[in-house]
Amino acid sequence: MYLLLISFFISLLGIIIMIGRKLALQGEAQIAPAEHIHPFVPDIQKIKFLINRNIKKYGYLSLVLIIRSYIKLTKLVKVNYETTKDKIKQKLIKNTNSENGMKKQEVSGFLKMISEYKDKIGHIKHKIKKEEEVL
Repeated sequence: MYLLLISFFISLLGIIIMIGRKLALQGEAQIAPAEHIHPFVPDIQKIKFLINRNIKKYGYLSLVLIIRSYIKLTKLVKVNYETTKDKIKQKLIKNTNSENGMKKQEVSGFLKMISEYKDKIGHIKHKIKKEEEVL
């Protein structure tokens, strides 16, 4: 117990002495910037300089990489577009008739019947309009 109290008061006395020295220097206006350079921590200015230089270097490299990948990607898309366009043309040529260029598809019977009814109704309306004009 006594050992803890003794070590506490010794450390308190050390803190008081350090603060007293700073106050004495401040009262005499002799405060000098004390640079305590730690061997494992580099200078802040050096860190800023290195970071700035590396950011510029890696920024340039990343920009070049992005532009190169963009150019390669667009070239790849163009080549694939041309090949798929040629394939589609070949398939269209195989599926077309030589007469009109497109394959004739047959109309379903239901749609054919509806179009015939519409034509018949149109003829009937036309006849009714002619008869009303005469009267």
